[in-house]
Amino acid sequence: MTDLTRRDFLSTSAFAAAGLMASVHVGPARAAEDAKDKKPVRVAVMGVNGRGRGLISTFMNFPEVEFAYICDPDENVMPGAVKQITDKGKKAPKAVADFRTALDDKDVDVLICAAPDHWHALATIWGCQAGKDVYCEKPCSHNIEEGRRMIEAARYHKRVVGCGTQRRSGADYMDAVKAIQSGKIGKVSFVRCWITSTRPNIGKEQPVDPPKNLDFSLWAGPGSASYYKKNLVHYHWHWRWDYGTGECGNNGIHALDIARWGLGVDVPNYVTCGGAKYHFEDDQETPDTQLATFDFDNAAIQWEHRTWSKRGIDGADFGIAFYGSDATLVCGSSGYTVYQKEKAVETRKPASRDNEHVQNFLDCLISREKPNADVEICHHSTQLCHLANIAWRTRSTLQLNPKSTSTDFIQNNPAASALLGREYRKGFELPKIG
Repeated sequence: MTDLTRRDFLSTSAFAAAGLMASVHVGPARAAEDAKDKKPVRVAVMGVNGRGRGLISTFMNFPEVEFAYICDPDENVMPGAVKQITDKGKKAPKAVADFRTALDDKDVDVLICAAPDHWHALATIWGCQAGKDVYCEKPCSHNIEEGRRMIEAARYHKRVVGCGTQRRSGADYMDAVKAIQSGKIGKVSFVRCWITSTRPNIGKEQPVDPPKNLDFSLWAGPGSASYYKKNLVHYHWHWRWDYGTGECGNNGIHALDIARWGLGVDVPNYVTCGGAKYHFEDDQETPDTQLATFDFDNAAIQWEHRTWSKRGIDGADFGIAFYGSDATLVCGSSGYTVYQKEKAVETRKPASRDNEHVQNFLDCLISREKPNADVEICHHSTQLCHLANIAWRTRSTLQLNPKSTSTDFIQNNPAASALLGREYRKGFELPKIG
């Protein structure tokens, strides 16, 4: 093995940075300069309680973006979103409960879906069918079959569908992947991904009538509307299988996306998963402690989360560590450090990504190229989250057929195969494409 010298790594970083200049955009500064030459982009935002407000803030940096609709089944959260837009001098959008009103408007160009996970696929597919391009938050789907159908819809209807895995547009992460794939840390045989946090106990609630300000049937959409609990809306749906994908889908998607990108892999051969609800005694269904291993041909990826203990690996509460034969490259929330023989030999400072990610998406609306986080890319990363959850829920080792997209994708495991999709409420069924 040849040692990685500081000079070697600096030359790699310089090479990678030069290659990135053509693909990384500077965001709103450039957007403002070019806005006069661009056609307005009229968007509808679906879901404006949490992540939707963040996306409004980012999309608002681009002068060509016009907010046509704010859509949310909770009438209490819409005024704040409208004010967020008008306070910046933008025209007030229409506020409607049902985003399908916006899909019926031929002047709307883009649907931004920031609703809960169980809505991502159906909203995206309906958006494509209505002739809209779509920006969908992560994870891109609630189950594996939905992700496949989203890709089909994007391709069949020739729509640009980008997803909210913003690290794909960060120059620091692009640089890291370039260094890994160029072999500068040697052969990578293992990638460890993790997040640790201290989330609250959500308590135990009995079903009650939903509040009058919330159209719960519309909020539930493809999921169950048979009960409402006070600890469900607006955030803790993440921890119930009918609506969310647990912490693996919530945050694991970001780390596993980079791990998969760095290794250049798509579908693993085997998936195992351990853990449980060890800490919380409440209404959460998803594990508060989870460890999943994905075995590929020449390397393994591991995911770990704890939602009750902040102390992370090497003191970091989020990370992706690529262990190579010559060195180790560790990505944090932003930036990365390369270690050789336990000594840091190079550190890459954090780079911005949110504006660059939206800029890339908006550019693709004109070029009709696939964005950095195209729906197919995000599907393969999201699929790892789903497979981890399926392995955990069935307490089984999954053996996969990477070439299959049918019921034999998971080999000889009917219980696991049954979780590739879900049952849908009448009126919210997953459409067939074509």
